[in-house]
Amino acid sequence: MNLENEKLHAGMTVALLALVLLVFTAADLLKADRLFSETENRVLAQKPKLSLEGILSGSYEKEYEAYATDQFVHRDTWVMLKTRMDILLERKAIKGVYLAEDGSLIEQHLPQDYDQAMADKRVGLLRELTERYPQTLVMLAPTADNIQSYKLPPYAVSYDQKQLLSQVKEAVGEERVIDLFPILEEHREEPVYYRTDHHWTTLGAYYAYLEWARKVGYPPRSYDPKDLQTVSDTFLGTLHSRINLPMEADKIQIFPRTNNRKVKITYDFAKEDDSYYVPSYLEGKNQYGYFLDDNHAFIEIETAYAANGKELFIIKDSYANSLIPILAPHYEKIYVLDLRYYNGSLFSLMEQYVTHSRVSVLVVYNCIHFLEDFSYR
Repeated sequence: MNLENEKLHAGMTVALLALVLLVFTAADLLKADRLFSETENRVLAQKPKLSLEGILSGSYEKEYEAYATDQFVHRDTWVMLKTRMDILLERKAIKGVYLAEDGSLIEQHLPQDYDQAMADKRVGLLRELTERYPQTLVMLAPTADNIQSYKLPPYAVSYDQKQLLSQVKEAVGEERVIDLFPILEEHREEPVYYRTDHHWTTLGAYYAYLEWARKVGYPPRSYDPKDLQTVSDTFLGTLHSRINLPMEADKIQIFPRTNNRKVKITYDFAKEDDSYYVPSYLEGKNQYGYFLDDNHAFIEIETAYAANGKELFIIKDSYANSLIPILAPHYEKIYVLDLRYYNGSLFSLMEQYVTHSRVSVLVVYNCIHFLEDFSYR
């Protein structure tokens, strides 16, 4: 009798599992594929075309696996449930994100992910740039795991970005490097990084601006952190997208005086605007795109400030997007290049715009993006 009960129980379990698989398979087949995930803020994999070449090379199998994973029914819910399970198992990091005790999210950067060869290659390219254009200054921003390390779980390790900065100083000369570690460490208990995103906040960018002004010898403009204006209190950033847990949203803030006069901004030699800020982004997931219309290969800015003849050529990642409106009043024109989206020759472009001694050059990356993305070959 016991044996018969066990067989019955096993049969019911198999039938139940088969039914669940059938339901999910049917749901997958019936639902329309999504192009974009608002929660994860990225384009989702689409169904690959079946071809003999793809089958033989193995690419079809890989692409279909990515497609099935991205288009799985109720994917966002499963991501959240997986995160909750990881929390119950007391994992230090979930999808490369630390969950700090204060509720903030901090991106994980392990030392083994960034070897010396990677650093040597990027620093070598930077050295060549500064040799061609000696007026170049370098601003490599540390990420939250290096500045707010006191928030990390016990025994968590991070890539040493100070060591990278020391290598950069040795390669290009300390006089060309804007070291942000001291000022960000001084203010590390303030909201200098978003709680749900990998970027620094406008406050963090402001402190970077103060250090930049000190380095170049310009008197800083009279911005006051007390005047920061909140334009959104519903921002859930890139780190939140990875774990999809209910949590308190970030605020996006600006200094009002950066928005009190019209400017002329040309994106990618075509689209024009008259403000550093694009409010329509605040209605969606990618709210950091509010700064300078997200990411573009090349931006030209006529600032409408004093006719001092000074110009600035910036080579940057997205950390610069919230910094540029703050430092803009010091220049008549600013040229902004994002190498991640530009397919042409860096030096050919610079020859067109860095044409006289009054054009300065500024490299702005966070340390990790510098290692991952700084390339012009």
